[in-house]
Amino acid sequence: MSNHKILTIDNMSLQEFDSEAELIPLLTPEDEEEMNNEELPFSLPILPLRNTVLFPGVVIPISAGRDKSIKLINDANAGDKIIGVVSQINEEDEDPSKDDINKVGTVAKILRVLKMPDGNITVILQGKKRFEITEVTSEEPYITANVKEVDETRPEKNDTEFNTIVDSIKELAIQIIKESPSIPSEATFAIKNIESQSFLINFVSSNMNLSVKEKQDLLSINGLKERALETLRYMNVELQKLELKNDIQSKVRFDLDQQQREYFLHQQMKTIQEELGGVSQEEEMDEMSEKAKGKVWDEKTQKHFEKELSKMRRMNPQSPDFGIQRNYLELFLELPWGTFSKDNFDLKQAQKVLDRDHFGLEEVKKRMIEHLAVLKLRNDMKSPILCLTGPPGVGKTSIGRSVAEALGREYVRISLGGLRDEAEIRGHRKTYIGAMPGRIIQSLKKAGTSNPVFVLDEIDKLSNSNSGDPSSALLEVLDPEQNSAFYDNFLEMGYDLSKVMFIATSNNMSAIQPALKDRMEVIKMSGYTIEEKVEIARKHLFPKQLLDHGLTTKDLAIGKKQLEKIVEGYTRESGVRNLENKIAQVIRNAAKSVAMEEEYNKKVTDEDIVKILGVPRLERDKYETNDVAGVVTGLAWTSVGGDILFIESLISEGKGALTITGNLGTVMKESATIALEYIKANAKKLGLNPELFQKYNIHIHVPEGATPKDGPSAGIAMLTSLVSLLTQTKVKKNIAMTGEITLRGKVLPVGGIKEKILAAKRANIKEIILCHENKSDIDEIKPEYLDGLTFHYVKEMGEVLALALTDQKVKNAKELK
Repeated sequence: MSNHKILTIDNMSLQEFDSEAELIPLLTPEDEEEMNNEELPFSLPILPLRNTVLFPGVVIPISAGRDKSIKLINDANAGDKIIGVVSQINEEDEDPSKDDINKVGTVAKILRVLKMPDGNITVILQGKKRFEITEVTSEEPYITANVKEVDETRPEKNDTEFNTIVDSIKELAIQIIKESPSIPSEATFAIKNIESQSFLINFVSSNMNLSVKEKQDLLSINGLKERALETLRYMNVELQKLELKNDIQSKVRFDLDQQQREYFLHQQMKTIQEELGGVSQEEEMDEMSEKAKGKVWDEKTQKHFEKELSKMRRMNPQSPDFGIQRNYLELFLELPWGTFSKDNFDLKQAQKVLDRDHFGLEEVKKRMIEHLAVLKLRNDMKSPILCLTGPPGVGKTSIGRSVAEALGREYVRISLGGLRDEAEIRGHRKTYIGAMPGRIIQSLKKAGTSNPVFVLDEIDKLSNSNSGDPSSALLEVLDPEQNSAFYDNFLEMGYDLSKVMFIATSNNMSAIQPALKDRMEVIKMSGYTIEEKVEIARKHLFPKQLLDHGLTTKDLAIGKKQLEKIVEGYTRESGVRNLENKIAQVIRNAAKSVAMEEEYNKKVTDEDIVKILGVPRLERDKYETNDVAGVVTGLAWTSVGGDILFIESLISEGKGALTITGNLGTVMKESATIALEYIKANAKKLGLNPELFQKYNIHIHVPEGATPKDGPSAGIAMLTSLVSLLTQTKVKKNIAMTGEITLRGKVLPVGGIKEKILAAKRANIKEIILCHENKSDIDEIKPEYLDGLTFHYVKEMGEVLALALTDQKVKNAKELK
């Protein structure tokens, strides 16, 4: 229903109405009966209405501003106060003619005229009965027309259907008043106090939210019952609209109420925080804005930060997103954008630092000094990406710290061992709960500069899972052409890593994917010699462990000979990690004696070492005698450095079967098969009876069967062992060999030469046979490591046999026929 003000709920008679009264009465049945009995004038002045329709019995206020309308009202008010009211067909017409108005209208009585300050007139009209224009007699000074009364068909008094329709109209009207916030609740009393059925229908029709045309159509219906039914239909539609509207508004109001409640609580919390001396969110955001002014950002980064800060200001502080946004902006501010530490260009001092902390490792030190030298000449050079590969314990990880000190840079390290989630490198998207940046960005934040020495430890131990492949994520980090704009998912911005010096470490380069390996400069770090280990123990490990255990050099001393005994008898490694543990064990024994005030040797002796560490158990890689045919010393590379291994072969009567044992891999078994086939093919040349291979079984074994072994390096050792066995001749004393063979008897080069040479020296080997192509590997080894060794470079297997075998028969030689 429309927002027309209900002027009264009084039931006084219109006959008693006073034009100066404060209240306007409702139409009573007596008034309606009297009104219906009144004679309709033959001619009436016609007042066109723009936006409403007047129904019989209804009181409405009309604002008149047109000159014709004002004159008509003034003339009628001065006379009998009776006028004809019709609605315009087109509301926009300012001066409607006879063709612009509807033919059916309502006779109205002027109840009151009010003159407004702007010259307009407000007139209160009371509808009486319907009429129809038969002829317009004049249009000046206003429209005057001849009219006739329109008969209204009324139902019988006992018409149950009509009475039910009227009751429904009254009930719906009351419901609409309750549902509509714009209609005052007093209107309910007005509806209930209407006794006349026809007036109730007209009153409701007049106050409904209908267009002028729809109201005019209702007015034009002659049958009261039909008009009542049509009114009820419109009311049903309006009630449904109101209920839907109220439902939507209640939902919106609930959301607004919740937000207002949260805002109120937030304001209270803010006040409490300020009283307690805390920082409110506004102050925190202002503080962030101030910090941003001191940052070295490019325009793109600056705009991104301002946009994200503006987004944070619009957020509700109680929402989860607010905390995520705050963490994001705090990270943004704490990252060292454009902050670089100054490099130390004193190359001699840098060399001293590297030599002080690490014994040996000349290749790595040389590369660091070279980088510093180029950086000194050209300051904008991109940092190298190095990969130090070698056995455990040789100082790959610790050298990163020394490099950082030598360069004058910050040092950060992350361990990649077992890492299997790509997000650990690239970070999580900040939309996730618990999201955080990747390890790269976190470490730079911790370092406080954008050019630290960054150690990526155990890069070969990366794994992958359904969460992605972290080694693939590292491709961008370790590519100098891409890492100037490394994209972290949490940061959502490119970050410049081009000035970071990355040093990766690994034990096994074959475990690294080729694309990642290609991006790094690989520096191989081999194991230490006994002499190097003794020096490292004397200069670094022993003083360090003394300090860690609260002792000084006055409390305990150890000589080179004793250190060498520990190295040879109690450790078997390429690095010095186990050696440090053994030295710590010796020092702990002394610390116990000092604490308990017991007598002990302040100078460690050989007897003390045996007493503390037990009997030496690892002196097994020594050369054995050449008294047995078919036993040859080979050289092998292992994950802990070089080692010697013995190839043993045995012959027994049988049908020519070949048995291979010793936990050997496929490649090593193939080497044994190739060696035997080569001997069969060249039996006469080697002075062997070809029938031997049909009468005897051959068994090849490599000791330490619990240890897996593989690779082609033992090829020439296996062939030498078999020839020695079949000829029952001695192998030359103190000789070892390594190399791959082919069916044609060619000797091919192998790897791990330095480690193998060091193992040979430890085992008191004097002569070593190598492929001639491995000579370049020997040239790279320091001369002091090669003292006491003689190298023989060969191309053919015949040369190997000539060097390795003697003309002497072994003791108790078998007669093979």
